[in-house]
Amino acid sequence: MKTQSSATDRPAIAVSTRSDAPAGTRADAPADTPVGAPQASGLGTLLAALGVVAFSLTFPATAWGLEGFGPWSLVAVRSVLAALIAGGCLLALRVPLPARRHWAGLAVVAAGVVVGFPLLTTLALRTSTTAHAAVVVGLLPLTTALLSALRMGTRPSRTFWAAALAGAAAVVAFTVQQSGGALTTADLYLFGALLVCAAGYTEGGRLARVMPGWQVIGWALVFCLPLTVFGAALALTHEPVHLTAHSVAGLLWVAAGSQFLGLVVWYRGMALIGIPKASQLQLAQPLLTLVWSVLLLGEHLTPAAPLTAAAVLVCIAVTQRARG
Repeated sequence: MKTQSSATDRPAIAVSTRSDAPAGTRADAPADTPVGAPQASGLGTLLAALGVVAFSLTFPATAWGLEGFGPWSLVAVRSVLAALIAGGCLLALRVPLPARRHWAGLAVVAAGVVVGFPLLTTLALRTSTTAHAAVVVGLLPLTTALLSALRMGTRPSRTFWAAALAGAAAVVAFTVQQSGGALTTADLYLFGALLVCAAGYTEGGRLARVMPGWQVIGWALVFCLPLTVFGAALALTHEPVHLTAHSVAGLLWVAAGSQFLGLVVWYRGMALIGIPKASQLQLAQPLLTLVWSVLLLGEHLTPAAPLTAAAVLVCIAVTQRARG
């Protein structure tokens, strides 16, 4: 099959760039969506909010999955299942292969979002609580902003960087305090997850300018399928599996909800209401995860966890306002 850009063949759903957006439309929204359209705005807000809810359940679902699967098996199997769903959607819609020039970017997305972040956070959750992990990973938007500035050449204001550093200081202080004065192995996994996921988000955001966002994650999952199938087969032979209701539910959610469907509604919501508005909704994700950790896992929060999460959210809110 001759490779070609999916954005070229499917203009009706492609996200327009600033250079070709018609007058009266948002630069990061579909060309047929007028700015400020009430119905489009309401639907976009709803879809983006559903994406945030899906992401906030990732850590509790991973903790459930670890009740029956080893960490390597859980990550590999979830990626295989997500790739099968994504591949089925791409095949059903007859989406052509992306242009060869986009393959390197998709490889970064795959390494960061499909493999790196799920693996490192799963390894961390073997010894870390979901509440602790949620606060640390609450720094992800700031980490993404740092890498975006390096990759895309953007120049945020001094206010942005001051808030970013304050948020980083709050997270580092929390992790050190919770670990008794030193970083644990779980913390190192989580900080590594921040870096690789931020790289995947940055490259994915760049690619979403030339192809629909759901195709970005869809092709990244499909391209990883040979690796994840091999990894699943290898891991399942070395790690015992004890199927329970929790482990199966957790696996299905992280595969279908977190790794694919959550990203589908999230990217569609961003296209309808714009990236700035959608990013504001994601500020609620760490606090939602803290709530789920109490309701679903019975964890007990220390006073430092919600206070640190709130402080990080304030810092991120300042950075979002400072960008404009």
